[in-house]
Amino acid sequence: MFSRIARPAAHGLIRGLSTTAQANARVTVLGASGGIGQPLSLLLKNSPLISNLALYDIAHTPGVAADLSHIETRAKVTGYLGAEQLPESLKSADVVVIPAGVPRKPGMTRDDLFNTNASIVATLTDACAKHCPEAMICIISNPVNSTIPITSEVFKKHGVYNPNRIFGVTTLDIVRANTFVAELKGLDPARVNVPVIGGHAGKTIIPLISQSTPKVEFPQDQLEVLIGRIQEAGTEVVKAKAGAGSATLSMAYAGARFVFSLLDAMNGKEGVIECSFVRSEETESPYFSTPLLLGKNGIEKNLGLGKLTAYEEKLVSEAMAELKGSIKKGEEFIKSRK
Repeated sequence: MFSRIARPAAHGLIRGLSTTAQANARVTVLGASGGIGQPLSLLLKNSPLISNLALYDIAHTPGVAADLSHIETRAKVTGYLGAEQLPESLKSADVVVIPAGVPRKPGMTRDDLFNTNASIVATLTDACAKHCPEAMICIISNPVNSTIPITSEVFKKHGVYNPNRIFGVTTLDIVRANTFVAELKGLDPARVNVPVIGGHAGKTIIPLISQSTPKVEFPQDQLEVLIGRIQEAGTEVVKAKAGAGSATLSMAYAGARFVFSLLDAMNGKEGVIECSFVRSEETESPYFSTPLLLGKNGIEKNLGLGKLTAYEEKLVSEAMAELKGSIKKGEEFIKSRK
């Protein structure tokens, strides 16, 4: 079903770095001084789609902003530091991207991040609900399977919840699937598009190899190894960095790709499709990642799961318990928070 879809990946970044498209979006990055935040902000600064780039963090933001402000692109960069400047950083934001939080270290699961990152995301999205309730909210902070329900519950508490404007950024799973399939088949990765559905952790990450464009096939044993590698690719990076961090550069690329796609759609470009972890009625899980048609107001249409193979149906079924548990954990966190 996805063969007709224009590939948004590398093209999104190339388009974002071009000099032809012009737009006037204000984008705020919360957690802009971190391992993901800095390279993400660099990529966003390069985009002609953005006229104002607001950078917020609890440390070092004035320096990051000053550094980026010297780059010869049109986006005006401003830096905001500490809780007292958070409201100002969100003023008039069209899109808010949140990579804030602690990274994964060797031996840590995404659930190990929960207590720290859940509080950070709750605090930041509380400010978003107060100061830019109409903005598109793009959550990168892990565990996304829990931080998206947290964000939704925060917005509900403030009476400004719009499920079409809250996105869990799972784009890195698609980027990795495209890269790994291209490597195995000797293809140009910029022309491979593999939809990835489900969630954004371990076995909840479900690459739909059967729906890949161009069409590819693998023997079952090779397919299982490939899917396992996509599901555990974050751990692959954590181990390779040997305690020095997690996937930051590839995540920054993926985050920028998603933001550029969203901005394109908000500017009226038609046919923009990205997978994202959102409020969903496509399965028995209340949140689920599927390909989404994006528009001026966020999600225009959920394109669903498409036709699955028996093996892919099994992967979806096996992911449900973990997915629903992570979602409930996020919702309960907000309910118990004072």
